[in-house]
Amino acid sequence: MNHKAELGEFLRSRRARLGPEEAGLRTYGERRRVPGLRREELAQLAGVSADYYVRFEQGRTGNVSHEIVEAVAGALRLGGDEREHLHRLVQAAQGASTRRSPALGSAAQGSAAPADADAYAVPQEVRPGLRRLLESMPHTPAFIAGWRTEILAWNPLFAALVVDPGARPPADRNKARLVFLDAEVRGRFVNWEAKARDTVAYLRLAAGRHPGDPAFAALIGELSEGSADFRRLWAEHEVRDKTHGGYHVRHPELGVFTLAYESFRVADDADQLLITYTAEAGSPSEAGLRILAEQTESAGSERYLTEGVRYRA
Repeated sequence: MNHKAELGEFLRSRRARLGPEEAGLRTYGERRRVPGLRREELAQLAGVSADYYVRFEQGRTGNVSHEIVEAVAGALRLGGDEREHLHRLVQAAQGASTRRSPALGSAAQGSAAPADADAYAVPQEVRPGLRRLLESMPHTPAFIAGWRTEILAWNPLFAALVVDPGARPPADRNKARLVFLDAEVRGRFVNWEAKARDTVAYLRLAAGRHPGDPAFAALIGELSEGSADFRRLWAEHEVRDKTHGGYHVRHPELGVFTLAYESFRVADDADQLLITYTAEAGSPSEAGLRILAEQTESAGSERYLTEGVRYRA
């Protein structure tokens, strides 16, 4: 990826969404050809010269201090995830490493870990204890995802409710690829647009955290080529971590489930997320999950958590 271009596009997208009136600037009724703040207005709010901000937006300022980045982030009214993302984009544009350091403080101060392609060639592995945790939740759809949204491990109820990764080739066991390029999975989400936006926003955050990952860049290229919806959403530069929320999931036999999801970062690998789906107690969706779990357990067939790892109900 062109890191300087990514930085410029992100800053322009954030300027475009913030009007001068919202920023407390007076416009005296003048007509504007483009939405949002002009560069010189943003510079004024951030307390830097217009020339400096132009060079900053173009990634031509050399070593930018933490205070300057924070001033720009404050002027743009960035949220926590966006603020972290900006720090990482600035680092990437300056050629600094941001490999595997998800905390904002680490982003601002840099990371000593390598960002070369070889460092990303090592596949992510799910610990046996986490696999057992998935097995221990027969009534809760759950899976573990990597930073590229790879589905690294899953339990049978997730396979029955959303998608069975074991029925897909290993290369296709990727949540973003399934959401945008798989018609069956797309049809499972009643509010697909919300799911798609969440997916792209998380990918944007991951792109800032892993700017040197060639496989990630290839994934973005594949999605951009294969989906006009992805291109549209990617161009909006929304940035958001995956924490919690809700979706309506359509099952072909049991109808629509109203579910809440929660995400938990693995303590010894912040690039892995455990994601669970639950239903409100006493709701039709909770009853539906019980029915689906019973059907899954009574099938008596071999089920897969990951390729080559199997157990019996």
